[in-house]
Amino acid sequence: MPDTQNYQKKGFFVDFPEGVAVVIGGSGGIGREVAIRLAECGCDVALTYNSNEAAARETASAVEAEGCRARVGCVDLMQPEAVASFIDQVAAELGPIHTLVVATGANIRMAYVADVEVEEWKDTITNDVLGFFHAVKPVISHMRENGGGSIVALSSAAIVRHCPLDILSTGPKGAIEALVRAIAREEGRSNIRANCVGLGVIDAGLMDRVWEQLPPAAAEAMRKGSPLRRIGTAAEAADAVVFLASPRSGFTTGQRLVLDGGYSV
Repeated sequence: MPDTQNYQKKGFFVDFPEGVAVVIGGSGGIGREVAIRLAECGCDVALTYNSNEAAARETASAVEAEGCRARVGCVDLMQPEAVASFIDQVAAELGPIHTLVVATGANIRMAYVADVEVEEWKDTITNDVLGFFHAVKPVISHMRENGGGSIVALSSAAIVRHCPLDILSTGPKGAIEALVRAIAREEGRSNIRANCVGLGVIDAGLMDRVWEQLPPAAAEAMRKGSPLRRIGTAAEAADAVVFLASPRSGFTTGQRLVLDGGYSV
């Protein structure tokens, strides 16, 4: 069992209920940080990956180094039966699912709306929105049966203040946020909370691919575009996600916490 006194010394949350946290996309930069932070809080963690098994195994090793149990699964979010099977297996092996974090995103390019191809739009919406739906649907049933839980989705700060060329990110994230609000409204009676973290420019995850598409001047403008005059870190994103997942935000549901250094102000 984890040493909770050690977690208290670190200043991390230690009030998660018994059971397991599931991180969809735990092999990615932000998903990895979330999984490790949850373990630092004393949570067993089950995480999924799509293609990068080595990164997922590294994340699992980091979770286990904190004294927690880890499970890894290769899960295609376009296969709802496979997602449901993974969720059932996790619950059977590790106990009730008290937290679901969806930290995946489509591999997109930066483009103006007028330059987005029809098939490109269809694929992005399908993979991101349908994938999120397939992830949350089986978890809701588990949480209903076990007294509730918390769902946190990674979204985009650009929904608040649009960033040109970013529609392939904000389009599907808008639909995901609508699903989050629906879950919050409908499942509150089952003690299920649902929230989003709207990410701005962060030094990990999707932004790693975005930097490659931008000319140096545009990239520098993005880095300095917020009042704080810097980009955020994956660790800061993980802190926000874990706060919303934890009972420390127990009266918060259906909300978007914007993490963008003030860009959207």
